[in-house]
Amino acid sequence: MDRLREQPEPLSLASLVSLTGQHENTLREHLAALVRRGLVHRHRAEPRGRGRPAWLYELVEDGPARTEYAGLAAALAGAIARISQDPRRDAAEAGEIWGREIARQHDATPLSPAAARDRAIQVLDELGFAPETSAAAPQTTRLTRCPLLEAAYRHQDVVCEVHLGIVRSLLTEHGADPAGTTLVPFAEPGACLLTVPPVDGSGPHA
Repeated sequence: MDRLREQPEPLSLASLVSLTGQHENTLREHLAALVRRGLVHRHRAEPRGRGRPAWLYELVEDGPARTEYAGLAAALAGAIARISQDPRRDAAEAGEIWGREIARQHDATPLSPAAARDRAIQVLDELGFAPETSAAAPQTTRLTRCPLLEAAYRHQDVVCEVHLGIVRSLLTEHGADPAGTTLVPFAEPGACLLTVPPVDGSGPHA
């Protein structure tokens, strides 16, 4: 229930497996019990391709607004994946445009490379990614929450490239070189890994 509450959209069983690291049979039993108790709502995802659509799960208390927003995001990601000749490139470009807009709304100013990295992580926190960064290794950040987890699971190349484009654009707008910045989706149970290359001679808040 906590995992469902943390995400802003309904989740499939496969997404919950990636998020929790639990076996799908274990999760299926827990979800069935929550549905029987009226705590979780289950409905079919939109059909795509052959086969029966996956079940999606959400807390009853969350209402329809999140579902509609998540459905729009998934639809847009799906459209890019189908229509674009180079979905990853176009998704990254969309993310960069979004990142520039965010930076300019916050009056972006040139910063040291490490401070620009910190600012990018702060924006990710504001966007709902719940980043975790160690002072001992500030170049690596665990993103423990995805605002569009189900869409990312279904259209990983598109959604995750948008998110990476946001980070690279934020770094650029604050005067830092985004070269070498990477995002590894679902790198470990419950987290994606964002890496911004180390900055020589500076700490996490230089």
